[in-house]
Amino acid sequence: MNTIILDKECGCFKKSEFENNMNFESKDDALMQAQIMVNHMNSEFCQKHEFSLNENGAEFNISRSDKSASSGCCGGGHCS
Repeated sequence: MNTIILDKECGCFKKSEFENNMNFESKDDALMQAQIMVNHMNSEFCQKHEFSLNENGAEFNISRSDKSASSGCCGGGHCS
């Protein structure tokens, strides 16, 4: 069994149609779904976090990290 695990669920994830701890018979299917999830979360969620994918045997771990604004800008588009 191949599993996709999101380490920290954010509000956007909880509101989405995605599920945590999804299981797949096929490793290829799990990898494709994990990549779809990461791409969608990085492009469509609120942009407060960045998501990355790591493979560990039969587990595909999606990690969440806070985006840091090196310039002190909040990212609202009004600082420049």
